[in-house]
Amino acid sequence: MHIRVINPNTTVAMTEKIELSARAVVGPGTRLDAVNPAMGPASIESHYEEALSVPGILTEVAAGERAGVDGYVIACFGDPGLDAARELAVGPVVGIAEAAMHAAALLGRGFSVVTTLDRTRGRARELAIRYGAGPACRGVYGCAIPVLELDRDPDVVDRVVAVGRAALERDDSDVLVLGCAGMADLCARVSARLGVPVVDGVAAATVFVQSLVTLGLRTSPRTEYAAPPPKHHTGILAGFTRPDLAAWSTGPD
Repeated sequence: MHIRVINPNTTVAMTEKIELSARAVVGPGTRLDAVNPAMGPASIESHYEEALSVPGILTEVAAGERAGVDGYVIACFGDPGLDAARELAVGPVVGIAEAAMHAAALLGRGFSVVTTLDRTRGRARELAIRYGAGPACRGVYGCAIPVLELDRDPDVVDRVVAVGRAALERDDSDVLVLGCAGMADLCARVSARLGVPVVDGVAAATVFVQSLVTLGLRTSPRTEYAAPPPKHHTGILAGFTRPDLAAWSTGPD
């Protein structure tokens, strides 16, 4: 089995952190690689940056299909490009917000999300509703740490714990979800201090993809997730003209 974890931003250090979280949960015999696009934003903290990340994500999926990858993780809590990736990939594609919310709903009656900036809270709430976790998601809170500062802030654990503790009390939640792939390495420390399950979406999504592949399950191509029809693209998207993945370039010229 070959799983590819895609960090949608271009920050290699974050990709390396994400890979460690994913490798910690893969089973024996599973090949895993973590990649990031050569094009796109350095971090994703807005709808604008989410949109600009999608061509890079699709380029990595197309390359994975040529390499025989069996399933994919989209490692950004906004789950950018998830539907489009499912149109291209033969195997399952799982977003980390999707996986984290489903996992959290199995562990308690309600969960709260702690993410980076307040401006991303609306997207998390929107995804909770889409994934059927709206009633279980009792609140989403920012901790005022930009994504690229997570590794540089010496007080990051204290700040996430403080916001998480307040969220659990305010929402009367049983579980905490960390709402950023860059928080993957904080999970165990935050859980130990709060005394509740803390879900890292990278690990959860990796296990979900591994399980779906093991079960022989794949995204249904019957309707919406069928391969996109052949269509001409121009300008910087010219390299994305053909949905025939064998003929795709590695990205736009």
